[in-house]
This record gives sequence, C-alpha cells and structure tokens, in this order.
Amino acid sequence: MPRLRLGPLLRYVDGSTATVWVEADRPCTAEVRCADGSGGTARTFQIAGHHYALVPVTGLTPGTETAYEVRLDAGAGAGAAVWPLPDSPFPASTIRTPAEPGEGGEGDAELRVTFGSCRWAAPPSGEHDPVGPDALDTLAARIAAEPAAERPDVLLLLGDQVYADQTSKATQRWLAARRDLTDPPGTQVADYEEYTHLYYESWLDPEVRWLLSTVPSSMVFDDHDVIDDWNTSAAWVAEMRATPWWRERILSGLMSYWVHQHLGNLPPDELARDKLYASVCAARDGTDVLRAFAASADADAGAARWSYRRDFGRVRLLMVDTRAARVLAEDERAMLDAAEAEWVREQALADPGTYDHLLIGTSLPWLLPHLIHDAEGWNAALCRGARGERWARFGENLRRRSDLEHWAAFPASFEALTALIAEAGSGPGAPATVCVLSGDVHHAYVAEPSWPAGDGPDARVLQLTCSPVHNSIPRSIRLGFRFGWSRVGRRLGRRFARHAAVSQAGIDWRRTGGPWFGNQLMTLTLRGRSARLRLDQARAVRGGGVRLETAEERRLS
Repeated sequence: MPRLRLGPLLRYVDGSTATVWVEADRPCTAEVRCADGSGGTARTFQIAGHHYALVPVTGLTPGTETAYEVRLDAGAGAGAAVWPLPDSPFPASTIRTPAEPGEGGEGDAELRVTFGSCRWAAPPSGEHDPVGPDALDTLAARIAAEPAAERPDVLLLLGDQVYADQTSKATQRWLAARRDLTDPPGTQVADYEEYTHLYYESWLDPEVRWLLSTVPSSMVFDDHDVIDDWNTSAAWVAEMRATPWWRERILSGLMSYWVHQHLGNLPPDELARDKLYASVCAARDGTDVLRAFAASADADAGAARWSYRRDFGRVRLLMVDTRAARVLAEDERAMLDAAEAEWVREQALADPGTYDHLLIGTSLPWLLPHLIHDAEGWNAALCRGARGERWARFGENLRRRSDLEHWAAFPASFEALTALIAEAGSGPGAPATVCVLSGDVHHAYVAEPSWPAGDGPDARVLQLTCSPVHNSIPRSIRLGFRFGWSRVGRRLGRRFARHAAVSQAGIDWRRTGGPWFGNQLMTLTLRGRSARLRLDQARAVRGGGVRLETAEERRLS
C-alpha cells in the first residue's frame, strides 16, 4: 500500500473549501476524509520520481471545525488511512472554517494572523539546539496542549523556509553519501532530490508536521530558499550563470518551491485555471514540463507570477515576490518589474471599502533603521556609477558582503510602494490599517512612517518585522541594528547619502517598538476595524521544557 512521505499540510481554507498537500511514496489517489462527511480526492502527479497531490476539500460548513484523515489508494480497493500517524501524541488534525458574514460570523469574528521568517530545521528531539528553542515547535506544543484555546487562523511564512546554502551537519553527511563535497556547490544543495531532503528535514519535525497539518499556511520565498544574495544584481547573476552548477541549482530551487510552497498558496478556483498545474497533472511525468517553466521563469522575470492575493473576510493579504520579479540593470533597477508592480497596485486598490485591513507581505522590510536605509541608497548610487567606476566596483562588493538589497536599495521602488500605501490608505473607503509584514533581518521591530503635513493617509500604517523563527542572532547583528536606529546612526546615514548625492525619502519614520532579539513570532488579531499586535518569543524553561512568552502586546487601531 502507498505510504505518506511528507505532509499533510493544510494550505488554503475558506468557508466551504480547503486544500491539503501531501507527498506519497508512489502513484496513488489521495483522499481527505472529514468527520462531518466533507472531503475530496486527487490523483498524485510526478516530479523527479516524487509523487504529490493537492487535495481540494469541498462540502465544509462555514463556522465549524472538523477532524480529518488522509487515505492513500493505489487502485486495489479502499485506501488505507495514513494520517493521523499510529500512536500519535498530538490531537486530531482539524479544519476550521470561517463563519459566513452577517450571521455573527466572518464580519464580526476575529482573524489571527501569525507570521515570521528564517527557520533552520530544528535538531532531532533530545539533541542540543545551539540557537535555542524553535518558535514553530513551541507554538505547536502550546496548541497541542490546549486544542480548544486560541490559535492562528493562518500562518504566514515570509521566506527562508529552507536553507539551500547553509545545510545542517546531518544533511551534509547525507550529501556526502551521494556525491563528492569537494566539488561545487560543496555542502550546499545541488539538485531537486537534495531540495526534497531539506523539506523532509524541516517538515518531518513532529511538532511542525502536526502544526502545518492543522493551521492553514501561506508562504513566499526569500534568498536562502535558493541562495544568499539571490538576484542581488546583474553582475551577480552573470557570475552565477557562468558556474557549471548554478543552472541545476536555480531550476531545482524554483521547481521545488512551486511544488512544496507555491501551489498551496492558490485557492481552488485559481488552481482550476492554472495551465501549468493542469499540464503537470496531465503528464505521466511532469518533470520536463515543470523544468521548462522554471527555466523560463529564471530567464524572464515576467514569465511567472509568484505574488498572490488572499482575502480573509474583510482582511486583504497581498504577498509580494521581492526576489524573482526584480529588474537588475543598474540604470533601471526595480524591486518589481512593470507588470508585477501594476498587478500589485491593482490588487491593493481593487474594490475600495471592502476591506478593513490591508496586509502587504514582503520578505524584505520596507522601513529599515535609518542608517541602513541611507547606506543602501548610497550603495545603489555608487553601483550606478555616481562616483565613478572605482566606487562602482567597491559598491558591488559591499552590496554582496553586507546584503544591501532591501527596498531602500531600489529607491524608485521604495517611493512607489510608499505612494501606493498612501493611496490605498486614503479616502472614504480607506482601511483602518495598512501593515507591511516582513522578516529577513533576524530581529523584530515596529516602525511607523509620517508624511509631510496634510499628505498622509487616513489609515494607520505600520512596518511589522519579525525574524527569525529559528536561527542564529550574532552579536554583531544585535549591535548593528541597535546602532542603526540611534540618532548617531541616523546622522552617519545622511553623510553616506550626501557622498553620493542621494535625496532624502519622501517620508520619515520612527521605531515605536523593539528591537527584540530571539526566536519569535508576531500575531495580528483583527476584528472589524480594530487591530492588536502580540510578539511571542520561544524560551527554554527549567526541566527541559519550552514555552512562548509574550514580549510585547499593544493595540494598533
């Protein structure tokens, strides 16, 4: 009988439908069977010898919670139950649906959005964890201990779900058994099969596996899902493409992301219209179809759209791709190409008055410490040649060594996003809040912008940054970011900007919370036009346990 290799992951959920992602060990039909009689089936599709299914679950009842099981059928009769696992210590995996609006339901109910980024896979249970407790593991333990208590309605994973360029000692031993690690890319992953190992290592963690089976999730990549500095500049891309190993790496990275993360971001109606998904499912082996798509997406930023929109009642989420949609020519640099930028604009401004909160998910923060913001603008000007060829070479080297590639490193895109936020947050149908949700920078903070008098939006605008979920936080990062927010750091940043004749941003901003350091998650609780923020940090306790401790809680609107 077929066996479950990975999953299930509960991905999309609305009032009556859901999707559940699984990987089986052979071709089969995957079935999700719910206790209330709802359910669905899907035939697996094949990529590089692996077998996956994204099962559409229909017939769910709004405002309810139902347990489910996963069954796999090879075609010889009734499928065998493969989830829950035998003797599982965790409660049953369930699907919670939002209530219909207008019946004491979705319009009045709370929506809890938990988010974070940057997660190294936790070591096996019982082994020492050098970077401290995993915030996702700890969240899972808290929910499992009290299944009926408060839990996220959706989990947003904002990048670096796997680290293709920073593998664990266990993964390196596995890699060494299949190839010579003295050949490039060494201890980094090289192909699709090695990417699948990263997902096994990360998502077979028992706590995380159960958490992802019962809390819906939306995801987007950042650089380490592929490689550090991915698409930082045209010069970087040219150098990588000249290496003998890069093409296999980038194609495998995009293919594995599409399979493991991107598909589940899409609602069932979009999946039904997706020509690539239909072609992969129709093929006996979809590898070549998906590989051709990945090659096209790598060659042309406009060939694929990784950004997406989700509406949760009166809360709108725009998840923005800040890696693969870039324009990298130095005299035209943009975080998003023209078509992508227009799509984001259309989605943000569509149907004004129909949402109370606009969430913009971008792995890279919009508002940074002032020193870093100005340093990135200065660096971008140097790389454009503002101070001559020698400074341009220095700027390119510094950009890569210091990761100077956030929104501030694309000044025109920074100003365009700022203008879009102001426009979306203004007028009679303006939302109560516009929140930019980010990660990447291995600490958490809250920043609030201010516009020149009379030009600001009606909505309250916040940059909410939360990172890491489980990763190291070197002392240099702690000191650097604290200094970056200081008055002295701000003055130093302006000196950098003047050196390359960089104009000041059209807005000012200040840090109103943090910086906080540790493995952590932020949660937005949204009800009507009110919003509350909580930051929880994973802490070890005496006796070997872990728990989430609230480091900050405040009302936003």
